[in-house]
Amino acid sequence: MIISHQHRYIFAAIPKTGTHSVRQALREHLSEDDIEQVGLFVNKRFPFEELAAIRHGHLSLRQVRPHLGDEAFEAYFKFAFVRNPFDRFVSYCAFMTRANGAFLANPKAVMRHILFEAPPLQHILFQPQHTLVTDVDGTLLADMVGRVEEMQASYDAICARIGIPSAQLGQVNSSKRGSYRDYYDQTLIDGVASFYGRDIELFGYDF
Repeated sequence: MIISHQHRYIFAAIPKTGTHSVRQALREHLSEDDIEQVGLFVNKRFPFEELAAIRHGHLSLRQVRPHLGDEAFEAYFKFAFVRNPFDRFVSYCAFMTRANGAFLANPKAVMRHILFEAPPLQHILFQPQHTLVTDVDGTLLADMVGRVEEMQASYDAICARIGIPSAQLGQVNSSKRGSYRDYYDQTLIDGVASFYGRDIELFGYDF
């Protein structure tokens, strides 16, 4: 997550949605007063002890609001990027098994195991995207939600809104996989549609 006091925005970095490319581009315009919570590529932490103890940068808008204060939270432009949940789940499974090659060997078996047999419910990369940008009652807290499927256009619009020059984003998905649809059967389609149903509904995706 990035909070820019200079440009008055909050970027909620939903995992597996090209956040590394967006962070890199936004960092070019951060001032000394701006803050970022990130741990994977850059070791930085928010100056809020409770949040700094979280060892990743994928904080929710709901988490940061009490520390920023209601006035600033309401005034700042809040944005995030989302990705088709069916595509994102394939990416998650491939990422989590990259060390042993299990996904390459039998992708459907890996997907079934993760989704039905041992779902890592507490893992931030597995959790539904809406949990990072909605309130406890399900209300959307973000002012704009860009889409990975139109990443550059979404980023251009965000830059225009926050008043910084846009830039060409790096490659969002560097994998050599084919269409995510190739990895599904009906059981997996139904399972992902059930678990990530709110994401599909809120962000307007389908298989």
